[in-house]
Amino acid sequence: QVQLVESGGGLVQAGGSLRLSCVVSGRTFSNYAMGWFRQTPGKEREFVAAIGQSGSITYYADSVKGRFTISRDNAKNTVYLQMNSLNAEDTAVYYCAVDRNRRIIPARVPSLYDYWGQGTQVTVSS
Repeated sequence: QVQLVESGGGLVQAGGSLRLSCVVSGRTFSNYAMGWFRQTPGKEREFVAAIGQSGSITYYADSVKGRFTISRDNAKNTVYLQMNSLNAEDTAVYYCAVDRNRRIIPARVPSLYDYWGQGTQVTVSS
């Protein structure tokens, strides 16, 4: 069983920054593509960013491109989401997820991910 634990969420003013972390249990972290998603009440879970197994391939939602950066440290079983220039529309619960399938291109669809963390709240005050 793979377990994911997110941290780093909180309250920040518009224009500020946060860095989310997600630690994944197990010895095969480097085999997984990883994704970050977010969700607000009443809305579907939304793709934010994804990263391939080695970290050389990354994808971003248009809404965060140029402001957010996904990265990973395979030695620490950790994936990060650096969020800069935050605005009120970024307020959501953020989830990291594991994709065990060895896709060439990281997935952007939530249903293609196998394991999820519990989420961390990010609130941006305007």
